Amino acid sequence: MISSTSREAPPEERLAPPEPPCTRGYLICEFFKTFAVTVGVFFFLVTFIIQGYSVYGSCMEPNLTTGERVLGNKFIYHFEKPSRGDIVIFKYPMNPKKIFVKRVIGLPGDTVRIQDGRVFINHQPINESAYVRNPANGSWPARTISSDSIFVLGDNRDNSNDSRSWGDLPLNDIQAKAWLRYWPITRATVLK
Repeated sequence: MISSTSREAPPEERLAPPEPPCTRGYLICEFFKTFAVTVGVFFFLVTFIIQGYSVYGSCMEPNLTTGERVLGNKFIYHFEKPSRGDIVIFKYPMNPKKIFVKRVIGLPGDTVRIQDGRVFINHQPINESAYVRNPANGSWPARTISSDSIFVLGDNRDNSNDSRSWGDLPLNDIQAKAWLRYWPITRATVLK
């Protein structure tokens, strides 16, 4: 015969985890803790990771238009350099209180030239059909980009205040890489 030395406690003897007190003070305390964590996470994200920006002007049409909103990735350029084709958000070199958005065309050390509206990088024409609908009129002389700067152009070339007007963009002026258009919802997309 086999006997069991352990016995299962009857249901009334089992211990249940203590329930937290459900008082008004407890609920207020929990609310403020949750609120403080949320605000902390929000400020961390906005300061170091992402930030929302509003587009104003026609310089990036038809890819970005006035009133659209984009999220900028502020973190990425701490680990990698801007790439040709990136859309960058930056402090306007002529007035750092203004924020501009343009596309990276030339990288540090590149020689950039525009001939009859066509862009040449290191004496080779680049294909911009994916983002430029109306090429610029005219030409721009060859120029080598400094080692701490990039060359940027708006996608709407004839309506853009860009590196052709004010020169190279210092890498230190870049605030973020435009990453996601989230407004209007009908045009929400990851930006390329």
